[in-house]
Amino acid sequence: MTSKLRISAIVLFILAFIGLLFGIIFLYEAFSRQAYLANAMQQENISLSDIGIKNGPPGIIDNMEKAQIAADTVRTHRHTIAPSYGALMGGGKYDPANPTHLLYAQALNIENYLYLAVLGFGVIQIAMAAGGFMIIVAIALGIIGFVLLKLNKA
Repeated sequence: MTSKLRISAIVLFILAFIGLLFGIIFLYEAFSRQAYLANAMQQENISLSDIGIKNGPPGIIDNMEKAQIAADTVRTHRHTIAPSYGALMGGGKYDPANPTHLLYAQALNIENYLYLAVLGFGVIQIAMAAGGFMIIVAIALGIIGFVLLKLNKA
């Protein structure tokens, strides 16, 4: 019976090591991607006040909260031009020489950029949570493996 406990403890230590390694990788990637995305948004140098939001968080749009507020605001502004793309076109084709069509397309582009940032920050948060969970599970597996080794010696 004692060799089965020892083998189980070794398997748990291996799983704990793998879980710890993957948890660290997930956290590293999440933090590096968060810094990259925030830096890319800072380079765009767009603040909420630039798009007409006076009561929002101050500073450049560089996080999920500000990007969500900005995207929703741009969407509201875009809907004042036309309620939908189909309504804008009225059965016709897009005309880049038409200032209304061009303004609508530019608003749609900015809105999509901001919603993609919201999505990116959300995925980053999921990766952080998954990495943290992997580390916690790895520690728990290591403790159980240690207990099994102690039981094996007793």
